[in-house]
Formats: sequence, C-alpha cells, structure tokens
Amino acid sequence: MVFTGDRYGRTVPRIDIAERAGVGLDGRERPTEDRVVITDNTAVVLDGATEQREGLPSGGWYSRRLAERLETLLRGRPDEDLTTLLSASIDAVAAEEGLTPRCSPSSTVAMVRWGSEYVEALVLADSPVVAFTAHGPEVLLDDRLDRLRAAGLLRTRADVDRLRNSEGGFWVAEAVPEAATQALRRRWSRGDVEAAVLATDGVSAGIDTYRVLDWPDVLRLSRKNGADAVLDVVRDAEVADADCRRWPRSKRHDDQALVVVDFTVDQGVIRVKP
Repeated sequence: MVFTGDRYGRTVPRIDIAERAGVGLDGRERPTEDRVVITDNTAVVLDGATEQREGLPSGGWYSRRLAERLETLLRGRPDEDLTTLLSASIDAVAAEEGLTPRCSPSSTVAMVRWGSEYVEALVLADSPVVAFTAHGPEVLLDDRLDRLRAAGLLRTRADVDRLRNSEGGFWVAEAVPEAATQALRRRWSRGDVEAAVLATDGVSAGIDTYRVLDWPDVLRLSRKNGADAVLDVVRDAEVADADCRRWPRSKRHDDQALVVVDFTVDQGVIRVKP
C-alpha cells in the first residue's frame, strides 16, 4: 500500500511490516496471535499470550479485539495520551466481553507515535520498542516478567495468576485497565530519532536469546532487504536448533511481528509481508 500523506496532507515515514505465524505448544501450525495496527501517526504491535486454561478464548482472540479497539481510539483521538487510550481500550474490551481479572486472556502492547517535534513510545509486557538515535539504539524493554521467571517465581499457574497485574508482579493488557498506568514510557525529539522498531518476542529472541543479530543489524538488514529478512534470520536459527536444546523454549517457532518506522525516508510507503 502506498500513502502520499495522512488525513491532513502531511507526508509520513516509511513503515515496513513483517509478520509470520509460529506453531502452537503442540508443534502444529495455527494462525498468528500477534497483531499490528498502523494509523496516520502511530504504530502498534500486540502479542497475545498463548492460552492453556480450558474454556477461555485464545490470546489471539484477545489481541485482535484489543487491536480493533485501540485502532478505533487512535484514529478518533490521535493526539490523546497513549496511557489513557490503552486504559480505555482494555476497559472497553473487558466490559464488552465480560472478562474477569486474572481469569482472562492477555496481550503485550508496544506503541510508537510521532509528530513534527517528537517520537514517543509505550511498552507493556515483553514486546520491546527500539529508537535509533545519534547515541545508538535506545531499547525500551519491560523485563518484569523475565525477572520473575529468572527468580523462579512463576513455576505454577497459581503463581502466574497471583502475580499478573499485581504490585511486585508483572503487568499486561488483560481485564485490568490500571495496567496501562504501569506501562513504560519514553519520549524523544523527532530530530534525534532516525528510526524506531517495534517487535514481539518471536523477533526479539533473535537478539536477546539467540544472539544471531543485534538491534543495529535489524535496522541495517531491514533497510537493505526488507523487514521480512530479519524474520528469516531468526527462523533459520530456530531450524538449526529444532530439538530446542541449545535454546530451551516451549515452542519451536513463536509468532513474529516486526515494524520498522524509518524517519529518514519520507516516502509514505508501507510494505506488508505475509
């Protein structure tokens, strides 16, 4: 799709999107639970948590519903505070679907919004945002969930339910609107940011866990060969570790979503890869 400008006639940055479904816990192919939303001035990535509790909708169902609500609000109120919009979206989906705190599907949220003078980011749970500045990549990462795992505090379902959206625990989009106030935020001058990347953990694992890429590699490879080439590198590493021994993980391949917002190429082009 090609955009010559937003609703006000302004040009927009080049946005490259790559998405790829992974497999379920049973190793079988199934639709992705990641979601991407693009508006005139905002990019959003969501990663629905794989749901194992009987009788609950999937994480993909929830991430889709939350993405739909977020897109509506972002288009209708494009300059309102991101925390306010996320809280309202979580609240609306919970009310519409009768969701109960700690007994409902959940999703991560990563958002980047830009204006003529600023770039801002919001991250809730483990889908990072990376801003590329003159000082190097600045990573906005919510590692509260990872720290709890590393400390051995999430061994059972009861542990997860107790610590989800709780003080001293981890925060995620689910059925508690207040979780949005616990999101990590950052803001930069527009002139200081050449590009921003949003990724689900099916992509960031290639940097943080497999270490087959670093964040500058992600930007360089995306600019040279497209964002889908980054997904290829991560998948190739997983194929080489098909038995999940080098990098223990619950799924051979996780869902992948990557968005690269390049402010140095003012072409208004969005290239979407399946």
